[in-house]
Amino acid sequence: MARTVWDSTVGKKTVMAVSGLIMLLYLVVHMIGNLKIFFGAGEFNHYAHWLRTVGEPFMHYEWTLWLVRVVLVVAVVAHAVSAYQLSRRDIRARPSKYVHKKPRASYATRTMRWGGTILGLFIVWHVLDLTTGHVHSGGFETGKPYQNVVDTFSTWYGNVIYIVAMLAVGLHIRHGFWSAAQTLGVGSRTRDRALKTTANALALLLTAGFLAVPVGVMTGVVS
Repeated sequence: MARTVWDSTVGKKTVMAVSGLIMLLYLVVHMIGNLKIFFGAGEFNHYAHWLRTVGEPFMHYEWTLWLVRVVLVVAVVAHAVSAYQLSRRDIRARPSKYVHKKPRASYATRTMRWGGTILGLFIVWHVLDLTTGHVHSGGFETGKPYQNVVDTFSTWYGNVIYIVAMLAVGLHIRHGFWSAAQTLGVGSRTRDRALKTTANALALLLTAGFLAVPVGVMTGVVS
C-alpha cells in the first residue's frame, strides 16, 4: 500500500507537503535559536551546548540532536526526490509546448525549482562550514559556535552565500506553505486569503530573522 501511495501523484505531493512542514517547523526553531547570538557569546555558546544535552540522562550526549538530524535528512531527501519525480512526470505528460501561453505565474512559483537547488547546495555548504568546519574561514573552533559564526560573516563570500540562500528560503516558503495547505486539504475559498497572508508573514519573518545575524556581524552589533 505504501508503494502504491508513493507511486501516485497525490502521494508524492503529500510527501512533499508533510516533509516541507517538518522543515518549516525546524526553520522556525532554528531562527529563534540563532537570534540568541545577540545576547552575547556566553548565551549563544550555552544554547549550543544545551542542544547536545537535551534529554539527559535518559538520552545520551548528542542522541537527541542526532535524532533531529536524521529526521531532517529524511525530510530533505523525501522532499527533493518527490519534487524531482513530480517534475519529470509533468514534463513527460506534456512533451510539446502549449499552443496558448499559460497565465503568468508568481515569481516565487517560477523560481521554486532553482530555489530548491540553491537551498540544497547551501545546506551542504552550511554543514561543512559551521558543523564540521571543513570549509570554515579563520580556523574552526569546536565548542565555540559564536566565534565560528562571526568568522563566517566576517567574509564577503560567507555573507553573499547566506543572504542569497535566505532569500531563496523566503520565496520557497511563500509558495510552498500555501501549496502544502492545498495538498493536505486545508485550503478553501474562505481560507485562501488567510493562508496566503500566513505564508507571506512566515516568509518575511523567517527571512528577516535569519538575515539579522549576518547583518549584525557586518554592522558590528555582533562581534
